[in-house]
This record gives sequence, C-alpha cells and structure tokens, in this order.
Amino acid sequence: MASLNKCHNIADLRAAARSALPAPMFHYIDGGADDEVTLRRNTSAFDDYELTPAQLNNIETISLKTRLFGKVLDLPFFLAPTGMSRLFHHDKELAAARAAAANGALYSLSTLATTSLEEIAAANPGPKMFQVYILKDRGLTRELVERCKAARYDALCLTVDTPLAGNRERDLRTGMTMPPRFGVRSLWSFATHPAWAFNFLLKPDFRLANVAHRVDALGGGAMGLIDYVNSQFDRTLTWKDAEWLAGEWAGPFVIKGTQSAEDAQRARDIGATAIMISNHGGRQLDGAPAPIDCINSIRDAVGNDLELIVDGGIRRGNHIVKAIALGADACSVGRPYLYGLAAGGEDGVSRAIEILKTETERTMALAGCNDVAKLHSAQVAKRR
Repeated sequence: MASLNKCHNIADLRAAARSALPAPMFHYIDGGADDEVTLRRNTSAFDDYELTPAQLNNIETISLKTRLFGKVLDLPFFLAPTGMSRLFHHDKELAAARAAAANGALYSLSTLATTSLEEIAAANPGPKMFQVYILKDRGLTRELVERCKAARYDALCLTVDTPLAGNRERDLRTGMTMPPRFGVRSLWSFATHPAWAFNFLLKPDFRLANVAHRVDALGGGAMGLIDYVNSQFDRTLTWKDAEWLAGEWAGPFVIKGTQSAEDAQRARDIGATAIMISNHGGRQLDGAPAPIDCINSIRDAVGNDLELIVDGGIRRGNHIVKAIALGADACSVGRPYLYGLAAGGEDGVSRAIEILKTETERTMALAGCNDVAKLHSAQVAKRR
C-alpha cells in the first residue's frame, strides 16, 4: 500500500505496473500498433489545447456529476472495456469492478473478459456497460445481449474498429501471443517477477469467461487468441448489422470506434444513443487521428443527438476537462486503471480513479468553474 501512496499520477502507476509485471504482460497493456504514432499522439494531442481560466468565481464546492445513458454519474469519466484482466492481476475484472463501484465510477466489461458478466453484476451494484462484437456466430451475440438484459446492465457498447487485429509488434517481440511463444528474455522476466508467477500458479484461470462455453480460446491445445478473434470477426459487417443489434438491445446503445462526422451521423441514424470517439487506444490503425481532435467536427455534425465519449490517451484530469469543454459528455480510461490493477489490484484501480478525480477537481477549481456541466468551448482553445 505504501507504494501506491507514492504514486502521485498515472505515470507513477505505469512505473509501478512495469515493476510488478513480467515484460510480456506489461507491454501487452502498454503497446500499440505498427510504429505507435497514434498511441503517442492520443496523449500528446491534449497538449495542443489550452484552458483559459475565469477568475473570482465561487469554487468552494466542485461538482463532477455527469448525465450519461439516462443516469446521473458521480464522475465525468469511467472505466473502459478492456480484455483479459487476469493477465495483469489475479483478482482480474472483479477488482476493477469493485473499485469502480466503491468510487462511484461506471464500469465497462469486455466480451473478452476473464470474468463473466453475471459475476460482475453480482459484485458491482453500480452503473455498468457491456462491450460486445457482432460475431460470425450471431447466436452468441444474441445470447450475450439477453444475458446483459437479465443481469440489468445499463448500456450496450458495440466495438466497430476491429475487422481484424492490429499489428502489435511489441507482442510479437515479447512472445505475447496466445498460445505464448516466449523467448529467453521473456522467460527470464517471469523468473524475476515471482509474485506474479506465484499468483499465476495459485489461480491459473485464464478462461474467456463470457464465451468459454462456446470455445476456450486460451485452453491447452486450442487455437491462439488472435486466431480465435480473427475467426469470429466478420469483415462483411455493415451499418445494417449495427442497426439490428440496436434493435435487439432496445436501450442505451453505444458505438465504439467512430472518428469521423460521417460515421457519427450514421451511428445516430441507425439508433445509437452515444458514440465513443476512439481509435482503440492506438492498437488498431496507426496514423488514425487522436480522439480529442475529433470532438469539434463530430459535435457540429450531430448536435445534441448523441452523447459523445472521448476514449484514448487520457492521463491527466486536465485532459478530461479539456475534452468536456470541447463538447464531450464524458471520457473513458483504459490503460490508467490497468496500470493501477497491475500495481495493486483493487486498491490500485481505486488509486487510479482517485488520482484522476482529484486532478479533475483541481483543474476545475483553477479554471474557475465549479460544475462540469458548465464547461464550454470558450474555456479551451487550440494553440496556433
């Protein structure tokens, strides 16, 4: 716990995660596609925007309450869906879901999680979203939707930017493929991280819990994860398929992976209520724009018809404030809480949420604004 107390920002949590994890696991969290230009740009693009403070305003109390998916949330950011959390900590997605509930943050669960959506619903009484793909096995997709309804999830999120897996060269170098192909250097990294290795031996369950009854992609002798994912991703998908899924769900419906005004309009037209402006954390198409740079054109195109969520690159509370001032309704974070999970399980995730919450409150106060609902475009400008 003392080490978490010494983590004063997300960069510190990243360093703690690097110390806690064998290299293949850390680079699986940390890496992106190809030359990782988009990965780096997702965060550095926030530096292109400046906040103009308004002075002599009453900032005794700061409200971060945000309306999203028909609910009032305590925080303007939430935990994004990320796959296979068991790789990073033995308490897997349950640790993140419990931390989210304890800190008033919405939690999102991935189809490729190592914990079932029913287990998460039982552990987290707070707001929840489930992320899904339209798979070649339409029966499985329909089944997941029905299970989410039964478990009372608040929103469904369709990821659309993965017709196939991106070229993640760090994973190829470390052998972080499934089944793994670790070289000597990676094996030495496991040997020098005995705590992770001990917990792996103690709790070796790496099943893809939501689809394990169809195929265990991580089981002995089974096809590798990337092969499995690629075998299920359908390259023939169109907006008609997304419209079908929106109808199946009939609730708050989010399209994740849109970056253009045109696609945002299509999402609105097929029944989406929100989009996540996202390039998959720089893990798919290298050279895609940073989400922060997409807000203005998308907001202009859809007006208030869609809720906009900025997903990607957020490492500071001032990033969240900038995104909302530019027109986003909320933000989502993935790597920041995974760093916390790797560094300290549930407590580490709570620390990540606490850091971003405190930084957001401080930024709001210094900007002279006491309510995120009052943030507006005049308070942020792009540097010339």
